Amino acid sequence: MPELPEVETVRRGLAPVMEGQVIARARVNRADLRWPFPRDMAARLTGARVLALRRRAKYLLADLDRGETLLVHLGMSGRMLVSGAPVGRFVHDHPAPEKHDHVVIDMAGGARITFNDPRRFGAMDLLDSATAEAHPLLAKLGPEPLGNGFHEAHLASALAGRRTPVKAALLDQRIVAGLGNIYVCEALFRAGISPRRLAGNLGPARIARLTAAIRAVLTEAIAAGGSSLRDYRQADGGPGYFQHAFDVYGREGAPCRKPGCGGRIARIVQSARSSFHCPQCQR
Repeated sequence: MPELPEVETVRRGLAPVMEGQVIARARVNRADLRWPFPRDMAARLTGARVLALRRRAKYLLADLDRGETLLVHLGMSGRMLVSGAPVGRFVHDHPAPEKHDHVVIDMAGGARITFNDPRRFGAMDLLDSATAEAHPLLAKLGPEPLGNGFHEAHLASALAGRRTPVKAALLDQRIVAGLGNIYVCEALFRAGISPRRLAGNLGPARIARLTAAIRAVLTEAIAAGGSSLRDYRQADGGPGYFQHAFDVYGREGAPCRKPGCGGRIARIVQSARSSFHCPQCQR
């Protein structure tokens, strides 16, 4: 599932063709994805101007001039692809329709945004903009890890007394928003912290290293366009490249890249998810 860097990369790819632009026509080609689309969604989108395109955790939020906000979740295999307008250095013509093109949005400026989702785990909803942050999907989210609300004091307070492994705690979106399995594994490696260590037993030095590592990993992943392991693509259809910089994720049995370590990357299962780490240098 796309994590914060992938969703932020998609947002940055969509913003130039959506922000400030009018939706000339919206088409909805099926009744539902993970849940039913909102009533009359195509009509409610058509003619609306996109005031701003934001990201909250793993959600895209398009604020419209009609007082509604379009919420988008990419799910496991969702893609939002731009055609008919310059994206980066290229102009992508409108492709032929595909089987899993579930929502198509034509902008007045000529761009087309196609939401394609073969597995149909993605979702879209229309929220009242004035109360959007109170929506059940958004209300209990923790601070953005690249924002001012995420710092050592917050993380120390949020983890204090927790008897769960730190890996599981960091996947809790109420503690910090947008992190997923890939970037938690990578951040814990950089911070030298075992995924098995109890969250409430980190101490100030580990908290400081972990806070910095989370910010660094996410910043570098966004700069690389995210990580493409299976389905994820940027708005121009190209892959992300951060997977080539993974230190631990997916590297079971490979040598640890920390100079002088000599260990090998191991995989364990925690809460039905794979955790990759170096038992030698993560304590």
